[in-house]
Amino acid sequence: MLAPVAEDVERVDALIRGRLDSDVALVSQVAEYIVASGGKRLRPALVLLACGAAGFREKPGGEVRLQLAAVVEFIHTATLLHDDVVDESPLRRGRSTANAAFGNAAAVLVGDFLYSRAFQMMVEADNMRVMQVLAEATNTIAGGEVLQLMGSHDPAVDEARYLEVIRRKTAKLFEAAARLGGVLAGSPAAIEAGLADYGMHVGTAFQLIDDVLDYSGDAATIGKSLGDDLAEGKPTLPLIRVMRTGSAEQAALVRRAIVEGGREAFGGVLEAIRACGALDYAREAARREAEAAARAIAPLPASEFRQSLLELASFSVTRSS
Repeated sequence: MLAPVAEDVERVDALIRGRLDSDVALVSQVAEYIVASGGKRLRPALVLLACGAAGFREKPGGEVRLQLAAVVEFIHTATLLHDDVVDESPLRRGRSTANAAFGNAAAVLVGDFLYSRAFQMMVEADNMRVMQVLAEATNTIAGGEVLQLMGSHDPAVDEARYLEVIRRKTAKLFEAAARLGGVLAGSPAAIEAGLADYGMHVGTAFQLIDDVLDYSGDAATIGKSLGDDLAEGKPTLPLIRVMRTGSAEQAALVRRAIVEGGREAFGGVLEAIRACGALDYAREAARREAEAAARAIAPLPASEFRQSLLELASFSVTRSS
């Protein structure tokens, strides 16, 4: 799926390690811990694929696409560091989170370091439109985090508000990553908007499947404990579906579980989710997003990069981790 940009992704990894260097020992230590924990690098790969699909060609030795791919990964990683502190998460990708390993204060402050390093690097690109796209995305993500916090332990959150949180918190960075390809290529407004729409729909599909996997995945595969969302009182789509279509007893059980948090009701909630077909409902919503993503890039000329974008849209729905 990522074969057309595999070499560039390796170069981005090297760039990330180089730009994480700091004369403050703890910053380097925590940053290296995060990089070593792996991750799919999907967002930086999306920048590179979008550049290819839009026909962006750099001068020999040019690295602005790599620079911006690293910026996107830094922004993403900073949000994860802050997320894990807010959620008090002990595991991510099968290993201890940075806050569990180094403490909340270190995780928050290194997250701030990553944000500031990302903005240093985007300024180096010397492109006001690039800065506008990434600054807007970063601000939208922060607002989405707050919106999600406001909905924590609130069973009144409906599907529309749930989707709004996803669009802001998760999909916005996918959207920005894909849009950057069009920006760098100087694409017509319609092509740039199509790439942005593609990223938004793919990012939404990814989050929908994340929420499905929290009730159906394998803990070793997804790298976290099942039921984490329920424990944190997050009203995700499977739970919202039960409250809307389940029996009065099932809806009451889910409402109570969201309000109280914890894992005590996980078994009963999972039974209600399965009885209502809530996971299939969420998967179908993700499939619709993937189909919308594919339609958004239909005007792009055929290329290996466009084909990879189509495969990425499909993968967003079928993945198991």
